[in-house]
Amino acid sequence: MLGFAIAAGAAAVAAGYQSMAPAGRWFGRAFCSGPRGSKQIALTFDDGPNDPHTLHLLDILAKHDVRATFFLIGRYARQRPGIVRDIANQGHVLANHTFTHPLLIFAPGSQVRREIIECKQAIQDAAGEHSNLFRPPWGGRRPGLFRLVRQLGLDPILWSVMGYDWNAPSAAYIEQRVASRIRGGDVVLLHDGGHLALGTDRSLTVQAVARLIPRFKSSGHEFVTIPQILTTQ
Repeated sequence: MLGFAIAAGAAAVAAGYQSMAPAGRWFGRAFCSGPRGSKQIALTFDDGPNDPHTLHLLDILAKHDVRATFFLIGRYARQRPGIVRDIANQGHVLANHTFTHPLLIFAPGSQVRREIIECKQAIQDAAGEHSNLFRPPWGGRRPGLFRLVRQLGLDPILWSVMGYDWNAPSAAYIEQRVASRIRGGDVVLLHDGGHLALGTDRSLTVQAVARLIPRFKSSGHEFVTIPQILTTQ
């Protein structure tokens, strides 16, 4: 009986890991990174659009002639359509991050479908046709989620490097978290907004990005969008 309880507990821990870890494969495959050793880096930003920090981030990206991929929350896209258009007009990729940012591990299929469709419509209303990329909030998934995502015509995207910028003590902390984990071909997860409310302070992320781009450009790295890095597969 004790052995069964231990095995059940271990299985539950493993399932929990697989439902959240970017590299987990139990519940379906998603794109996490390009070829290791590549000089490409894909910057991605979740939880926007977010006034004013998305705009400040766009200024930094424009200064360095870098394009990125933005996974937008649909309800914020409805509230800040002008920023969505700014992102698109500057050559960045718009992508789907659900309408309200729920944890999809516990969401029924009908809710998942609604969240994705409403987010897609919000982005389309703001800026027209956009990418078919989707990132689940927190990376959370369950059996069948990615199958449903693909049925809706979307490709699931996770990440290989996380900046832990939602509660970072400084821009230097974010920079070091990212820089120490870059191996080439990485998809970097950062945040230009926060899922709880518009106006979440992401000034440290903006500062960190302003440091990371010249740091890695100087070592010969190229910053690309997710569609660009997907072409190397």
